[in-house]
Amino acid sequence: MICWVAERATAARNVNRVIVATDDQKILEVAQSHGFESVLTSNGHKSGTDRIAEVAEQLTDCEIVVNVQGDEPLISPATIENAVSAIEQEMLLPNGAAIVTCWEPIDLPEDVFNPDLVKIVLDERDYAMCFSRSVVPFPRDAVKRHGSIANALDEEPELLMLFRKHTGLYVYRKEVLLQFTKWEQTKLEKLEALEQLRALEHGIRIKAIQASSRSTGVDTNEDFEKVRSMVEDRNVENLSLA
Repeated sequence: MICWVAERATAARNVNRVIVATDDQKILEVAQSHGFESVLTSNGHKSGTDRIAEVAEQLTDCEIVVNVQGDEPLISPATIENAVSAIEQEMLLPNGAAIVTCWEPIDLPEDVFNPDLVKIVLDERDYAMCFSRSVVPFPRDAVKRHGSIANALDEEPELLMLFRKHTGLYVYRKEVLLQFTKWEQTKLEKLEALEQLRALEHGIRIKAIQASSRSTGVDTNEDFEKVRSMVEDRNVENLSLA
């Protein structure tokens, strides 16, 4: 799965270098055996972002760092390209975002209630306002009409369009990444187990763009089997959002 992710990152046309960062010797050896540059990092990191920062700190020839998480084997190279282009555009603005991430629509009502599927709320300019494992935004009036969120989604299926799934991809301005990882974890971050909340709480702007195609993060054995089936069916590139 790690090699699959690395292959898709390599296919992104505006990514100049792909490095597999891991604290696991076996993963290191597998990645290297498939021809990917790999770095063995400290095993004391609290998050993948800390691990990325350790490697990024040694890179002297880059201003942008892309974090493609190893549990996103279906991430599209086009999504990576678009996210990199977005951060380049933000860097031209006086108060542009320091981080770019991605989102996808939520198609199934049950996914709204899945705590493993992180929801994102955006403002009118597509900057992130909130990330949560809970049901956000909360359709109060619809719940009043129907008694519960589940009933509201059943009776008014168009409400599903309110919800967005966060995709595990981050593009950082390098200097902000290194600064971010030196900050203490915040209470809200630890409560939700979402490190991007630390950035928001420190006033870091996060731009969120729609992913160019669907992806499935692998958080459970069920997710793994689902992704493996999709890969075996060679249906990966047909996951269009159109």
